[in-house]
Amino acid sequence: MSTTVWIILAGAVMTYLTRIGGHMVLSRFERIHPRVEAGLNAVPAAVLTTLVAPVAVSAGPAEAIALLVAGLVSLRAGMMPMFLTGAAVLIALRQVIG
Repeated sequence: MSTTVWIILAGAVMTYLTRIGGHMVLSRFERIHPRVEAGLNAVPAAVLTTLVAPVAVSAGPAEAIALLVAGLVSLRAGMMPMFLTGAAVLIALRQVIG
């Protein structure tokens, strides 16, 4: 097998171990403190911000417009329509703008 396949498999295994490890640690507690729960609930937004922020700051016009459109779609629709719309707008604008 190629190196790329091994890297993908290793990444999948590590992701699984990380997720199951967190579940095993939290399952040992009868009750989770509200501050810990609030922190865990903030993780998805923090990860999404770390992915979007560099693009928003250093992107070209196609990326900036796609982020704006995806942000507007997110106000009315779920996560999947937001991602799909953002990707479609980005692909279309990259074909037009370059």
